[in-house]
Amino acid sequence: MKYLYTILLVSLLTTSCEDVVEIAVPTEQSRLVIDGLVRVIDTDPSTNISIKTSLTSSFFGTIEPQTVTSIQIFNSTNTIQETLTESGTGNYSTTVSSESLKDGSITLRIVYNNETYEATTAFIPSAPIDKLIQGEGTLFDDDETEIIIAYTDDASTENFYLFDFDFNEFLVSEDTFYEGEQFEFSYFYDSDLQAGQSAQVSILGVDETFYNYMNQIIAQSGGSQGPFQTPSGTVRGNVINITTKDNYALGYFSISESFTQNITIE
Repeated sequence: MKYLYTILLVSLLTTSCEDVVEIAVPTEQSRLVIDGLVRVIDTDPSTNISIKTSLTSSFFGTIEPQTVTSIQIFNSTNTIQETLTESGTGNYSTTVSSESLKDGSITLRIVYNNETYEATTAFIPSAPIDKLIQGEGTLFDDDETEIIIAYTDDASTENFYLFDFDFNEFLVSEDTFYEGEQFEFSYFYDSDLQAGQSAQVSILGVDETFYNYMNQIIAQSGGSQGPFQTPSGTVRGNVINITTKDNYALGYFSISESFTQNITIE
């Protein structure tokens, strides 16, 4: 049995100085941000597609919800042709059959400010969770909470996984060293979770491009932010501007099979 212990080390360097130094802050143009992670539950006959659109402000600014002109989703076999409905500022959704999302490539098309953005992906299968229990180990602090998760990799393909540990905590893994085997590892929450508190843990199948994207997101955010909460202009996803190439969007569009279990902290 193999065990992987994930350790994030964050070093903070504080410097004091008597002189006042003025720093020129880089100014960046506003960019559209697409939150397009679609989770397909194997047991559900239909899937809710929820796309969130927002806009970056300045280098140190926040990301604010943004209404766009239209959002459409369609696949290469023409079994999906849907226009998403806005249910709140920057929140768009529609419901399709889960089977149709497994049929050919899927394209997301967004029109905003007279420009068209597109992202194309395909359904990526995942692996069920074999075991999810609470452990008793710690890394550095007694306030840490260990959970142990196990799943079995499919030997027939090269697989990449995204783990969502709730509380905006994510981890990626590839099956290079455990192809076709059951793999078990520990994950440590560094926050002080309370007894009786519940955590929802999901394992999603992703392609290599999204795996690399999430690797960068996790590295830049220190594990404290989700995949669509990064500072402006840091990591580019798979959304392209087909009208004006340089005015690209941030964020990602992905169709992932998801297996989820809940665990109650003791």
